[in-house]
Amino acid sequence: MNQYLIELASLMAIFSFAIVSPGADLAMVMRQSLVHGRRSAIITSFGIGTALMFHVTYTILGLGLIISQSIYLFNIVKWCGVAYLIYIGIKALKASKTDMSIQAEGADAHEKRQSALKAFGLGFAANALNPKPVFFFLSIFSTVVSAHTPIAMKFGYGFVMAGCLILWFVGVSMFMTTPKMRAAFSRASQWIDRASGLVFIALGLKLATEKAA
Repeated sequence: MNQYLIELASLMAIFSFAIVSPGADLAMVMRQSLVHGRRSAIITSFGIGTALMFHVTYTILGLGLIISQSIYLFNIVKWCGVAYLIYIGIKALKASKTDMSIQAEGADAHEKRQSALKAFGLGFAANALNPKPVFFFLSIFSTVVSAHTPIAMKFGYGFVMAGCLILWFVGVSMFMTTPKMRAAFSRASQWIDRASGLVFIALGLKLATEKAA
């Protein structure tokens, strides 16, 4: 049991840096928080955490190794991710000013709010269509986790990592939807949309330059 605790602690020590590093996931949660509110951002956070388990699952089952060594499969995942990031970037650039007073009204907010399925799907796609986790999880699992560790325990590690990722983004969602942050967004919503759109497009272009190791 001590061996498994050491493995989990080592994984989390590495993963903690990946959690807080800026990227498409963080940009997505921040924009969801500011544009669609706390509910949508939290649901998006669960979508991101679920996608992480998707990456962990194929890594444990050995599919990650196949993808990492196949230029063809890697490029399919990569260009899907590029297209998705640029698409949501363009949508953000074209978005009109968000009226926070309308969102605050109960009936109208219910009609205009983003569906749970769409919010979840945005988070899942942002993470699942990024090929970099293929190499990240392959490298840390092969380095830190013993080949003799039971598969059930490896999945347990994955659930802990996904849970921590969700908690981090839920925290971001809560912070970004405080009254002060909402008031600031209300004054500069279009500029924030444009900035986030440029960030998504830049992330898409950066992903386009990624090459399989």
